[in-house]
Amino acid sequence: MLKRVFVAPDPGLLRLRSATRAVLGIGLAVTVCALTGHSLVATITGGLAALLALFTVTDATVRGQLITTALLPAVGFPVLAVAALLHDHPVGRDAVFVAVVGAGVYARRWGPRGHALGVFAFMTFFATQFLHTVPDQLPELYTAVTLALLAAATVRFAVWCYELRLPPVAVPAPPSARGLARTTTRQAIQATAGSAFALLVGQLLSEQRWYWAVGATWWIFVNTTSRGETLVRGFRRALGTVLGIALGLVVAVPLHGALVPTVALVAVSVFGIFYTAAVSYTWMMLAVTLMAGLLYGLLGVLDPALLTLRLAETGVGALGAALAVLFVLPVTTHATTDAWIQRALRCVHRCTAEAAARLAGSTTADPAPHVAELAPLLSRVRLSLAPLVHPLSPLRARKERARQVLALLDDCAREVRGLASIAADPEASHDARLTAACQRVEAAVEALTAPRSTRHPAAAVVALSQPPAAEPALVHLHGLERALAELSAPLRSSPRSELVDA
Repeated sequence: MLKRVFVAPDPGLLRLRSATRAVLGIGLAVTVCALTGHSLVATITGGLAALLALFTVTDATVRGQLITTALLPAVGFPVLAVAALLHDHPVGRDAVFVAVVGAGVYARRWGPRGHALGVFAFMTFFATQFLHTVPDQLPELYTAVTLALLAAATVRFAVWCYELRLPPVAVPAPPSARGLARTTTRQAIQATAGSAFALLVGQLLSEQRWYWAVGATWWIFVNTTSRGETLVRGFRRALGTVLGIALGLVVAVPLHGALVPTVALVAVSVFGIFYTAAVSYTWMMLAVTLMAGLLYGLLGVLDPALLTLRLAETGVGALGAALAVLFVLPVTTHATTDAWIQRALRCVHRCTAEAAARLAGSTTADPAPHVAELAPLLSRVRLSLAPLVHPLSPLRARKERARQVLALLDDCAREVRGLASIAADPEASHDARLTAACQRVEAAVEALTAPRSTRHPAAAVVALSQPPAAEPALVHLHGLERALAELSAPLRSSPRSELVDA
């Protein structure tokens, strides 16, 4: 876990830049709210809005990010008003909160923008419970959120928009489906059921802090697409919360809400949230838990008993999520992983075909877009196989096969990138053997992605006897053939479900 954060590569220092910009953006938002005379509650609300705007808005283009940021108040303000109006009506409040959870998860079907708006709506309702918002506070909260979003947008899009110098981020579209076959629909129902369970049990533990349980259930469902992913995320959330509470007892409680050191540590926590989010959910949750404890210290209500209650409520939320994904319209890891592996392999084939066409003299062929598409597809495969390669997984044979699949897919990606770089050279010569090698790659991919009942057992193993090649393009093609040939073994050595079902 330590290695994942401190040794993980950070190409282009993107994580470092994102975390630093987040501290500046949120710091400016909080400063503006404080200097304009807003109360502590309104200032905290504004800071949370700025954090969400910088953290959840992940559209592929800067223009898309700007539009999504501008739309955040359109969903946040109505939810804020309803939550405040229902503050003294527990039954209605609970029903609306659960509905917001379901709608927020369902909104993921519209991609990054739907995801960001869904998260903002949920967290707006959550914040009203956290801060005990009442209707009389609404005008002040509206102005604080508006100022905070403007401040965060200024830093992100005007002061330090490093994304303008980067290629657009390729985001794989979810598999097309309808009704209950769509993952987002099934997960919306799961999240609704899990949140209802967490809400009811959480209120038995505490009539004031029950929303922690709902929040735990919600965040476990975020960015997951299968049963296995959700269970692993639940474990990591619980572990991060335990570590964060332990750190809070040592750091946050002794401060007693002292303003200067608390604000400094909140800034460190914000940096930690953004810097670790991409590589370790456990570390991110540690930072989130510490930040929450520090904010409670500012509000004057922090004590060890409150942190213990947070741990208990998190456990309830994790249990609600686990029960929901296991028994309510489960989305198996098998189906999810199988789909992502096949999409990655087809992308490998498209890259190879475009590179070969480019080397053959085509001026319109370009493998670069497909190479860019392959990276996020492989990230999705890794995420989907995370339950099997988790250190605590007892399924040793399946873990080894899953690791082999990941390693060989990485080999495919490396060879494809090398082939594309050669194809980009205008002086690269065409070798007649490229056509035959590309045809073998195509056959191998078709064999690995065909319906199981129609696969030929000898397919995709034709490359191992190929003679060495001096031509650089052929070297990469033969390397790709070997990787595909070896990949057939873990995918065929047992039923596919034995590899990826969880």
